[in-house]
Amino acid sequence: MKLLVLTAGAAEMYCGSCLRDNALAAALMARGHDVVLMPIYTPTTTDEANVSQGRVFFGGISVYLEQNVPLFRHTPALLDRLWDSSAVLKMASKHQIKIDPAFLGEMTVSMLKGADGYQRKEVDKMIRFLKHESTFDVVNLPFALLIGLAKPIKDALGCPIVCTLQGEDLFLDQLHEPWKAQARELIRQAVPHVDHFIAVSEYYAKFMVHYFGIPAERISLVPIGINPGGHEAIEARTAPPYTIGFFARIAPEKGLHVLCDAYHRLRHRPDVPETRLVAGGYLLEEHREYLVGCQRRMRDWGLDGHFTYAGAPDREGKIALLRSFDVFSVPTTYADPKGLFLLEAMANGLPVIQPKHGAFPEIIERTGGGILVQPEASGALADALFQLLTDRPKAAALGRAAAAGVRAHYTVDQMAASAEQVYAKVAR
Repeated sequence: MKLLVLTAGAAEMYCGSCLRDNALAAALMARGHDVVLMPIYTPTTTDEANVSQGRVFFGGISVYLEQNVPLFRHTPALLDRLWDSSAVLKMASKHQIKIDPAFLGEMTVSMLKGADGYQRKEVDKMIRFLKHESTFDVVNLPFALLIGLAKPIKDALGCPIVCTLQGEDLFLDQLHEPWKAQARELIRQAVPHVDHFIAVSEYYAKFMVHYFGIPAERISLVPIGINPGGHEAIEARTAPPYTIGFFARIAPEKGLHVLCDAYHRLRHRPDVPETRLVAGGYLLEEHREYLVGCQRRMRDWGLDGHFTYAGAPDREGKIALLRSFDVFSVPTTYADPKGLFLLEAMANGLPVIQPKHGAFPEIIERTGGGILVQPEASGALADALFQLLTDRPKAAALGRAAAAGVRAHYTVDQMAASAEQVYAKVAR
């Protein structure tokens, strides 16, 4: 099959959706399919070989200018190429800018209007380009926030449209009104223009039925998967010091503050072994104060020397960091539909402790590689941490199950095989 897969770049940030889309495209190529992975907004940042196209559509600078300055909605394509080039977009991406939620809401609604939004020129540019490509069997949108492209692409190319569902609610629920309600309604109205939807977890497939009103029979499950190459199961350490690890984007919704509070409670136990807390992950400038707040709280508790922020390393550095941990937890305050970071930790043989929501229950129940606790319950998290730090045979058994379970159920090859079945069905 010839597949057009859109992926929304997140500038210089390691984004779970970008990593997933790139890994899927690479695996589909390895299975013999002709895949065009096309970035939207900015070039993508991945920690594996990047298989996306060099050209970027809906360049972030153009989208911003067309939203704010009517003149740029009519400038010639030749001029647009200046700020749509990958080099300029990458340069702009290095300067993080805090985005006004009101502006973000307006732009989201405009993008969801597709050819009727302020970015109509960008829609036309994409359609002109795609018409010169050979016929695609299926076009896959990366998430419902770009569902406004479904109708114009389908009308122009006459091919079926698939839309992946992988975390839209977290973004939409943070928008201000009236933009949040308008965005959800526009997505609901565009659902009929999509032939089929792909959900990255069982939880999200069920959630999207009521959140966007998508009929259950039009959603197929394609569980997220990782490339286990380079990840090797470690032997559980049997003597302290032990390291409690966190690796995800540093942001309030990922729950680092919950883990810090649990660590504080853990250290109050008289019989706790020697431990430390290490966090890694991408840090946006707008969340720097959040990290500083976590560090301040640890210092106020007399635990300043116990906590380290390890930055955002590349793939090799990430794997090395994970292998330095003894137990892993990212206690998100929202129901995460993917849990990519969880799979990477488990692939290295780490026992995990996660809140009982989102995709975490199905991952842990399927692999047997961890413990579930109530969300945002730092006391219960502290109890589970103490259990795994003091019962090392149990921690080792969970780690072995985690490593085996990821390889049995959550590899990128399995993800590609599931997606392939959906594409073949839709193409027929």
